[in-house]
Amino acid sequence: MVYFPDPSKTMDTVCRVSEVTRRMKRALEEGVGELWVEGEVSNVRRPASGHLYFTLKDETAQLRAVFFRGHQRRTAEALRDGLKVRVFGGVTLYEKSGDCQINVLKLEAGGTGTLQERFERLKKQLAEEGLFDQARKRRLPLLPRHVGVVTSPTGAAIRDMLNVIARRFPNIHLIVAPVRVQGDGAAEEIAEAIKRLNRYGGLDVIIVTRGGGSLEDLWCFNEECVARAIASSVIPVISAVGHEIDFTISDFAADLRAPTPSAAAELVVGRKEDYERQLLQLQNRMQRMIGQQRQWAKERLKAVLNRPALRNPLALLRGWQQETDQLRMYLVQAMRGRLERERKGLHALMQNTCFQQPDRLVLMMRHRVQASGRGMQTMLHLALERSGAALEQQQARLHHAAVLELARRKNAADRTVLRLNSANPGLVLKRGYTMTCSSDGQVITSSKQAAANGILVTRWQDGSVRSAVLPKQDVLLTEEEKENG
Repeated sequence: MVYFPDPSKTMDTVCRVSEVTRRMKRALEEGVGELWVEGEVSNVRRPASGHLYFTLKDETAQLRAVFFRGHQRRTAEALRDGLKVRVFGGVTLYEKSGDCQINVLKLEAGGTGTLQERFERLKKQLAEEGLFDQARKRRLPLLPRHVGVVTSPTGAAIRDMLNVIARRFPNIHLIVAPVRVQGDGAAEEIAEAIKRLNRYGGLDVIIVTRGGGSLEDLWCFNEECVARAIASSVIPVISAVGHEIDFTISDFAADLRAPTPSAAAELVVGRKEDYERQLLQLQNRMQRMIGQQRQWAKERLKAVLNRPALRNPLALLRGWQQETDQLRMYLVQAMRGRLERERKGLHALMQNTCFQQPDRLVLMMRHRVQASGRGMQTMLHLALERSGAALEQQQARLHHAAVLELARRKNAADRTVLRLNSANPGLVLKRGYTMTCSSDGQVITSSKQAAANGILVTRWQDGSVRSAVLPKQDVLLTEEEKENG
């Protein structure tokens, strides 16, 4: 039997919302109480009050957390999205919003969360492949006419962008590729929308955008397929995901990152009034420059027309003629003076006695030649004397060096003779010694060698004697044999 409650029976016990939330808060605080909770940090906020608001989550659920300033320690300073932590506190209900939360009393860091690890690993992989290199990023066009937007058609991001574009330049042609920006399959839809806009063609820039959210809400923009679709796009791509503090893989792969969707619209579309004002300024500047050039050309033409050569060319010609006449007169005077000086020199030369009496000139030249010969002979004699003295000095040095060298070599030869005499066996024989050799000339130094050879040659100073070696029993005789013998 199924029991269905009857609402009419409980009309006299209607509760206010605040009473219900108060009961729920009391039930949580008494039923759950204080405990340790482990999870990954997400959506960290730090207002001016100094309190910390964040979300603890795992693979299947999430829990809001509040860390009041009075309980914070140094660990809270490093709190960031993606950090894995363990917190101790009491589970309660925030009655004003009806949200369940945990009031943190103690926080301990426990490493990096799973999503953050995936984010860092994919970021490192794509960076090593060169997808984030600045060299491959392209500049945006100055005034795009056709803009593609990949976002949710019902989100706040597209409304903010439309407001900015309509306010700044309503003539822009906007093409929206509707996609999901959160949840399963959203990354594949975003990547396919980027490819579809590239196939559509005619676009100047593509904006990939969505509003703010937690790390898991923005996770579809951290998928590899989205990053590769952005990197392979032939159209420049702007990534405007989340708030200014949010960073995704698409931000690194895009040609330009905008902190918010509205900022992306402002980067792409300039204000129409700004362009008109710039054009007016350029027009005024060109007119001023043209006016200055015309005025300068007029003044230059006026200065040229006022030159004497153009006002009275014959006066200029007469001046050149007068200057030519003066140069001609100067030249004639200079030639006359030079001829007069040459004539006087020749006259003085002809007046010289040497030209009047050639014999005296020849005799004088002969004396000069003889004097020069005697001088050269004296110089040659002195040079020969100096060379002879130097030669005698060299001969003396060579003689002295030769005497010293001969003495040194004689001493060396004497020392060599002494060494050879000390090793000469003939000198040893002169002192009464003999030398015994075998028949083939080898020196015998022991009785064993003598017995082995048989025939011996004994040398004295004045000759040698050959002898035979007898057996040992024939040589060693007893005393009786000697007496009988």
